[in-house]
Formats: sequence, structure tokens, C-alpha cells
Amino acid sequence: MTAPLFPSLAAPTDDTAVRFGDRTLTYRELAHIAGGIAARLRDCRRVAVWATPTLETALGAVGALLAGVPAVPINPKIGERELAHIVSDSTPDAVLAAPGDDLPGELANLPRIDLPGESSTSDRPAEPDAEAPALIVYTSGTTGAPKGVVLPRRAIASTLDALEDAWQWTSADTVVHGLPLFHVHGLILGILGPLRRGGTAWHLGKFSLDALTDALAGGGTMMFGVPTMYHRIAEEVGSRPALAEALRAARLLVSGSAALPVHDQERIFSATGQRVVERYGMTETLMNTSVRADGERKPGTVGLPLGGVELRIVDESGTPIETWDGETVGEVQVRGTNLFTEYLNRPDATAEAFAADDAGGDRWFRTGDMAVRDGDGYVKIVGRKGTDIIKSGGYKIGAGEIENALLEHPGVAEAAVTGEPDDDLGERIVAWVVPAGERPGDAELVDHVARLLTPHKRPRVVRFLDALPRNDMGKIMKRSLHA
Repeated sequence: MTAPLFPSLAAPTDDTAVRFGDRTLTYRELAHIAGGIAARLRDCRRVAVWATPTLETALGAVGALLAGVPAVPINPKIGERELAHIVSDSTPDAVLAAPGDDLPGELANLPRIDLPGESSTSDRPAEPDAEAPALIVYTSGTTGAPKGVVLPRRAIASTLDALEDAWQWTSADTVVHGLPLFHVHGLILGILGPLRRGGTAWHLGKFSLDALTDALAGGGTMMFGVPTMYHRIAEEVGSRPALAEALRAARLLVSGSAALPVHDQERIFSATGQRVVERYGMTETLMNTSVRADGERKPGTVGLPLGGVELRIVDESGTPIETWDGETVGEVQVRGTNLFTEYLNRPDATAEAFAADDAGGDRWFRTGDMAVRDGDGYVKIVGRKGTDIIKSGGYKIGAGEIENALLEHPGVAEAAVTGEPDDDLGERIVAWVVPAGERPGDAELVDHVARLLTPHKRPRVVRFLDALPRNDMGKIMKRSLHA
């Protein structure tokens, strides 16, 4: 018999399971309501979930998982073309939404199931096999139409259990966050993670420093966030004693989905004594590495491979790099129980995403992320292959290192670094800067980077912007900069 994905729903108690603002459900209430949703989905092959940051989204996702019906979370801000592609590609039998939600275009034409509906105490469907699809999460589509990443139940359980060990995560923890619920970070880690542990998921609805302060002061023990959230904290924490105290009292602060600038990490540490824990994952792999709760916290690194994850860094020929010197850059490849099954309807893309293992073992997933490892095995992500790796003057240079250096300058609020063609260097380094107050001089920033790093890593061009283009998770969309 397959072990349940949510043991606390199989034997529910009156402990708080989820909280959205003033709306809370105990495990007993969640089991009854989600059980009713599961009963209504018995005849569905696949469902879409209109993933607003609400209790209804959590109910829809849990109900679908209890029913063993793969769910497709949909971004409420999605554009018409992307929505049409996702609906035609995933062909859901119905859409789950809160009563009164106005569904756009293709979703409005599907059979609709309003949430939560009637509760149920009837027998729950048998626990599906560990390899059964649980969620189909669509990638951002930066290199073409979004691909549907099929995540099996095995990958969700494996990742959450590995994080239980790395973060010493228990049923006594209350996770506080305000993340979107159509991505891995907010939905799987931020909602399903606490439910698998038997703890509490406390969603802020919309992230704000006031709401975060109240939640952490009101019993929250862990915070999950993205770098844009931690940047706001770093900007304000020195002048907000209540926020600093709430963060200081938290058991763990976790950042992911993009690199956390070292400058922000240091400002938060200075005000609170807390080192933010960074982890590294992606839609196809869920979580790969993390700094451990009981381990050394090295700002700028994403820690060590999690349990069940094998990780290697390879050079351009695909040969593993055995030198852990913190300097030698290569592509991260991973394999393990945390990986996705396939890209829906895309066997070509699935095959292309994997590198064969010479020894005849499981294939390695090509992440496209470039990294180095230090002597302790800690991984540091330096950028995306082809986007954040700049080949200039015979050197292979990671954009992230230069971005962190720029952010140490008091005149820089935000920074992004890219490469562009150069007849002499091959590529020249371009710094895109949002100034903090009065605009610093170009030469001043160039000299600042050359002093902190090495001269060949200095920007050759500096361009100033009012804001950097970002997606819903706070990641900088670098292709939009050159456009």
C-alpha cells in the first residue's frame, strides 16, 4: 500500500492546518472539505485550478491530490495567448475556482466546479501510486511556448521529506509567506509542505511588511520568500524595530526562486542576527540543494545537495568537473527522486533535457544553471547558461558575481548584468542599474567593480533604468533588457 501524501489528513486533528488572513481550517475541517472536492472529481482525468492567493486555491489543490487527479495551476494574471496554449495542451475536464471568480477566455468555456462545495466524510479514493502525476506546472516560456512539467507524487514527497531533514521542519512549525500559488515555491513548499509535516501554512494573501510582522509575532516560525521580498525587508528593517524583532524570533528565514543579493543578506543579518537560508530548485526538479538549518550559512551559496539528489557540475564537453575551487564554472546536472516525469505532449523536449549516463544509470537532467562548488561542496549559482555567463576576453564570467559587487555601492538600488557582442572581447559586460537616489557616475561604478573583483570583470557599459523588468516570482527578465 502506498503511503499517504498527507498523513495528517488521513488521521485528522483539530490543529490548525491552513490560514488565509482571518480564515482558518483545522485538519479535521480540511479533510472533510477537501474530501468533498475529491468526491466531485472522481470522473475527471485532469483539472485546472484558478490559482488566486486564497483559501479556495489550497482547497482545490488538496482536493485534486486526494482524488488522484492531476491539477494544472493557472496564473490569474495570465495573458490570452498563453492561457489558450495551456488549456489546449493540458485539456482539463473542468476548472476549480472560488464562487464569483471571473474566469477568462478558454477557462470560461470549461465545466466549472465552485469551491469549496459540500463537505464529505465518505471514503477517500485509494492513495495513487507514487509515480502517478500530481501536478502539471507550466514553465515561464522564456524560450518558446510554456511547457507543462509533469510532477509525480514521488517528487513532491521526496523533496518535502528532504527539506524536513535539512531544515529540521516539524509539525510545530508555522510557515508564513505571501507567494503566488501557481508556482512550485508557493504551492508545493508553502502550502503542501506544512500539510505533509502536520504543521500550519499561513498565507498572507498579499505580501506586506506589516502583515509579515504580525504573522511572525503571532506564532510564525518560518518565512518563505523571494529576493524582492527580502530586498524590501533589507530596506526597512533597520528603521522598523517590530519587524526586526519578529524576524529575530523566527526559527528560519528561507529565500529561493532567484539569487539573494549578498548586500541584502548582510543588511538583514546586521539588523536581526538572522542569516537567511538559501536553497536552489526549479520546476522540473523541485528542490536540489539547500543550506542546512544546522550547517554553516555562507551568503551567496545555495548549500549542499539534498537527500535523494545527486548533483554534478560539467564542462562544455559534458565532463564532470572534479575541482571544487569556487572558481571553475560549469552547468549543474541533477538526478534523483525529486525529478519530473516528462514535459506534457513533448517527448522531444523531454529527451533533449536529459544527458545520458556513461555508466548506464539514470539520466542526468540538464538544468541550464551555471555554478561553482567550493572546497566544502557548497554550490554557488552564477547564472543561466547563455544568459548569465559572459565570455569576455577569453574569460568565462558569471553575471551574479558582478551584480553582487554593484549592489555594494551605495548609489545602486538594483542591478542586472548581461553580455552583448563586442568585436574585440567577444562579449562586453553591460551593467543595468536602478540608482538609489542621485545617479552615480559610470566610471565610479566601473572602478568599484574592478576594485572588488578583478579588472576583467568590470562593466564596459553602464545603462540606467527606473526599474528592472521582473516576472511574478521576482526574477529579472534579462532578455527584456536588450529588447
